Amino acid sequence: MNAHAHAHSHAPAAPTWHGVVIALITGLFFGWGLALSGMMDPLTVLAFLDVAGAWNPSLAFVMGGAVGVTVVGFQLLKRRTAPVCGDLFHLPQNKAIDRRLLTGAALFGIGWGLAGYCPGPALAGLLAGNAETWVVVPAMLAGAWLQRRTNPVGQHRH
Repeated sequence: MNAHAHAHSHAPAAPTWHGVVIALITGLFFGWGLALSGMMDPLTVLAFLDVAGAWNPSLAFVMGGAVGVTVVGFQLLKRRTAPVCGDLFHLPQNKAIDRRLLTGAALFGIGWGLAGYCPGPALAGLLAGNAETWVVVPAMLAGAWLQRRTNPVGQHRH
């Protein structure tokens, strides 16, 4: 196989119509779950972080449920040889716990604690009419853009 053919063998395929439909249905189901659990309300998240005041443990139960579904889902995923809408699975390969990972996790946590939003509820909040998400989402996108500009794909720092 020549270098040109090899490069194209790993190029991501364009999503098929059924892949787009599955992604849309999954996203709607996820957003419905966020709304149902109260996670689109930043006050619920902030109340979880207020351990010395009016603590609300509901976020812990939502996270526990999400972890349980993920564990079962990955066990089922391991049994498949390929995804339903693709040729191969794209799973994280980097398992290093380094300064970049810890810095990113800290920034995420600080932003979550200040705003009460993480990406999923923020995006769902746009459609739910939560006015503050019109500030949170552009800031989140700006952060993602800045990260990509300062760390292009394939560039690894140690």
